[in-house]
Amino acid sequence: MTPATAHPGLDAVILDYNGVIGLQPTTDQWLRLARAALWPEDDLPSFQNVFWNARPAYDAGQLSDLAYWAQVLGHHPGARRLRELRDADTDMWTTVDDRVVDILHDLHRAGLVMVMLSNAPRHLGDVLDRQPWRRLMTQTLYSARLQVCKPDPTAYQHALHATGAADPRRVLFVDDRADNCHAARRLGLRALHYTGRPTGLTAALQPAA
Repeated sequence: MTPATAHPGLDAVILDYNGVIGLQPTTDQWLRLARAALWPEDDLPSFQNVFWNARPAYDAGQLSDLAYWAQVLGHHPGARRLRELRDADTDMWTTVDDRVVDILHDLHRAGLVMVMLSNAPRHLGDVLDRQPWRRLMTQTLYSARLQVCKPDPTAYQHALHATGAADPRRVLFVDDRADNCHAARRLGLRALHYTGRPTGLTAALQPAA
């Protein structure tokens, strides 16, 4: 089955992971990570702030696990604490939205090419590639492996190449961040700003009348 017969008008879908396939972390998961960092639990917002401030370089593969957590904590953690931090961090991002996975199964059965493009550090990418839903993807691309994060145009060009599609207008990009969607549109891709409603994703995937 060719992409055209699988879905008239659409050759491929490029999907973000976190906030689309994967669910956002719960407060309990954030607190577990803060405890592993020996951070005061009553000051979770400040922990999240330093966590995210150092994240772009980590996601882009510019920082090792140790260097990232040293920036977050302000000192180098020991080997045991580093493992605890990495495990708790990874755990936050591995819960999937079963409703979205069901849609991916439908698309896979229809023969539509699916590529995942995620801003994620190397270890998380390794873990995600061992998840059962990974087999639904033609390819998974992670920023740490690409050495570039969305919304840099280079990240989208890698993903578009992975789909094999000749025309970006026949590729749908799905992401929970508006800035990432704007960047995709500037490159000629269709884009869906996903807000957690699987019905919106289903509607965007419907062939045009």
